[in-house]
Amino acid sequence: MALTSDVAVIGAGIIGLSTAYQLAQQGSTVTVYETGTPGFGQSAGQSRIFRHAHDDPRMVELAVRARAHWRRWEDELGAPLVSGDGGLALGDTAVRRLPAMQQYSEIGAREIDSGELRTLLPQLADYDGPAVFDPTAGSIHTRTAIELLSAALGDRIVREQAISVRIVDDSVQVRCPTLVGDHGAAVVCAGRATAALARSVGIEIPVQLGAHVRVSFAVRDNSIGRLPTLQDGSGEFGFSGIYAAAYPDRSAYGLGLSDTVDADPDGTIVDGDTLARYAHDAGAYVSRALPGLDATPTGIVHCWVTTLPWGDDGVAIWQNGPVLAVAGHNLFKHAPTIGETLALSVDVGSVPDPFTPASRLGSAAD
Repeated sequence: MALTSDVAVIGAGIIGLSTAYQLAQQGSTVTVYETGTPGFGQSAGQSRIFRHAHDDPRMVELAVRARAHWRRWEDELGAPLVSGDGGLALGDTAVRRLPAMQQYSEIGAREIDSGELRTLLPQLADYDGPAVFDPTAGSIHTRTAIELLSAALGDRIVREQAISVRIVDDSVQVRCPTLVGDHGAAVVCAGRATAALARSVGIEIPVQLGAHVRVSFAVRDNSIGRLPTLQDGSGEFGFSGIYAAAYPDRSAYGLGLSDTVDADPDGTIVDGDTLARYAHDAGAYVSRALPGLDATPTGIVHCWVTTLPWGDDGVAIWQNGPVLAVAGHNLFKHAPTIGETLALSVDVGSVPDPFTPASRLGSAAD
């Protein structure tokens, strides 16, 4: 079986769906190749954090653009996609990142005291350290976003695994188990498979593959009507690098540690014991820091992590002729803008700054 379209998008996670949706809006014919169910690889889970806070000021500006784009999607797709509950960050890092956010009046981030913190998140144990509130942050309703974008794309999504990508003259051929696709261009956004597929067309992506875990915990009283996202880098409760996003109905938090377990390039995880310990540590943190939650886990998500050398928030787009490949970590919040950039890159034939690898977008603070 053979098929043709203007652009192949390989991977139907949030980045692939966003890219395909934007391309379709621009009038391009699109084929999205997805091995399994859309959004159940690196985009899995009930929620993600939308935040403006980053070490790289360029990422703050990107987040401002992305937040506006999420609102446009809400209008176009007809459903809420980001909660209006805001986001809390604890610890010195939160305060260090505040000035970059305060350059944008539409964010409205501010430092808060323990009294306001208690009002905003009564589920939290006593805490009197540095805290920042971003009122325009919130929990992304991941399943809703994935399902609505998938529905909008309809039969453009092909349930086939792309096993080979090659450049033929000025076009791209994608080979799958039961079909061959011929396209004018291709965008590879296949999570952990991106580096291998990109390598087949001469693109080398210096990605470190790993895995992390998020555990769900029920809220004891979800009648409060607000459940902001939480990032805790304070270490006050025995752990640092904690993040949590609320389920759409505020019935639970999906909570994890930012720590990851390294994997070999072929996906082998040798240290499964540490991955299990991280899941246990999430429960221990809830017991100490969030008495308003039941510390008995109600669900778990294991996700691949694809990190670039210059930082945990790093992202870049590589190009070889008609093939583009995107890689990075913590990308869900930026998906509308990354998809828009990838679609533009296909249209004009080049990758704009600051998304080139040389720009090191998302660089960690010195």
